[in-house]
Amino acid sequence: MPADQPIPRRILVTGVGANPGFGLTRSLTRLGHKVVAADANPLAPGFLLPDVVPQVIPRATEPEYPSVMAGTCRDLAVDAVVACIEHDIPPLVDMLPQLDADGVRLWLPDAASVCCCIDKAAFYEVLTEHGISTPRTWRPEAIDQVPDRTELVVKPRRGHGAQNVHFVHRRDHARVLCELVPEPVVQERVHGSEFTADCLVDRAGRASVILRRRNLVKAGLAAVSTTFDDLIVRDLVVKTLGAVRARGVCCVQGFICDGAVVITELNVRIADGFPLAEAVGADLVGQMVNGLFGLPVDHDRLTYRTGVFLTNYVETLAVGDVAELERTAAAKGAPS
Repeated sequence: MPADQPIPRRILVTGVGANPGFGLTRSLTRLGHKVVAADANPLAPGFLLPDVVPQVIPRATEPEYPSVMAGTCRDLAVDAVVACIEHDIPPLVDMLPQLDADGVRLWLPDAASVCCCIDKAAFYEVLTEHGISTPRTWRPEAIDQVPDRTELVVKPRRGHGAQNVHFVHRRDHARVLCELVPEPVVQERVHGSEFTADCLVDRAGRASVILRRRNLVKAGLAAVSTTFDDLIVRDLVVKTLGAVRARGVCCVQGFICDGAVVITELNVRIADGFPLAEAVGADLVGQMVNGLFGLPVDHDRLTYRTGVFLTNYVETLAVGDVAELERTAAAKGAPS
């Protein structure tokens, strides 16, 4: 095997029904790895990608999730797990000792770091403590403290994928929505040029950052992105990664508002638009796999070209018989 050819690994990717997991599965298979494509939806589009082993798993909130995941990793000889949906991450962190004992790699920050990234109220508190600009955030019981005429966003405190996100102009409307949105927080709405930073933080805390503008956003996903560089944005992203003690692959989102930079969130997973990072020269997935298996991350291979755009669109992947797909998935997911 050539020196620059990665060792083929068997990697379980969760959330292959959504863009991050779908895209990561394709990148891993292009690199020569075998992917166990896992999702709670038996019709997840990632199951239809060539050369994957489809595996239906419980939702992360279901009590059997840990035992099923551990059994799947053992039965399918999985080398590592990469979570591409937020809800999978807390139970996987709890499973670290068991997975490690079974020889299964998992590269995530510690439990406290994961909590402050997934919990938007905690994220606000951590960033505020470190002097990092972020939208003002209130819990429902403090909604009377919201200044008059403040544009607001009501969203789940631990939500993901732009689900149950509502924009309002009045405090009393936000109060009503707090009765409808699960575990809500109320945030000040910010405007400006939205960006995502695709990040990889090695085990020593050194970070590489690929910046891209979210030129067109639909349902929380970047339909059009353009790479750029900005020292102020880069420095604030790196400061944010340090504040939450991020490790591994993750993404930071924010806005550039009249020259000021505001950080809105940090996702402890690969971003949906990461293929642009790879297209402009950053070996994001390859270096993620290196770090996942305890090898050095080569930050020189995470540089990138600016001024390059990427567009996404919805495509019909397949039309077929549900029962046949389920039978095929069951057969391919059986231990060999």
